[in-house]
Amino acid sequence: MEKRLIVFFDSGDTIVDESTEVRDEEGIVISADLIPGADVMLKTLIEKGYTLALVADGDAQSFKNVFKQHELYDYFTAMIYSETIKASKPSPRMFKAAVGALDLSEADYPRIVMIGNNLSRDMKGANALGITSIFQSWTPRYPHTPADESERPTYTVKEPLELIELLDRLNAELA
Repeated sequence: MEKRLIVFFDSGDTIVDESTEVRDEEGIVISADLIPGADVMLKTLIEKGYTLALVADGDAQSFKNVFKQHELYDYFTAMIYSETIKASKPSPRMFKAAVGALDLSEADYPRIVMIGNNLSRDMKGANALGITSIFQSWTPRYPHTPADESERPTYTVKEPLELIELLDRLNAELA
């Protein structure tokens, strides 16, 4: 059964382990490993009927390469990249592009969550639009302390598998 909750994901250090990225001479990621549990988490969310969208800063080809490598490409109903939108998070254009790609509207913001690893991009951008922000604190590569209230996440999880229970709970609250 389709869930009411809509789930936006960042990629780097949220699903993909940035430290394992192998890039070509143009800087395009040709392969990378996933964060432990990320594949199981995505498969579980799909099996449960969630709608997933990728909202990520970077080049379309990089994401295509990595998500096809791990057979996760088709899990996403929409994929929004800064390269094609010509903006980067926290720009509202990134989030609004994903909302539009899913045939949603501003009225749907309360049932959207954004999961990411970057307080100044993912959390700040989601918060500015009233989208629930979930900080995944898996990586030591980015700050874990919000610079100000605009970066403060609604929820924090340490790793991908913790998301399943949280998303189920948030979805149940929408019913």
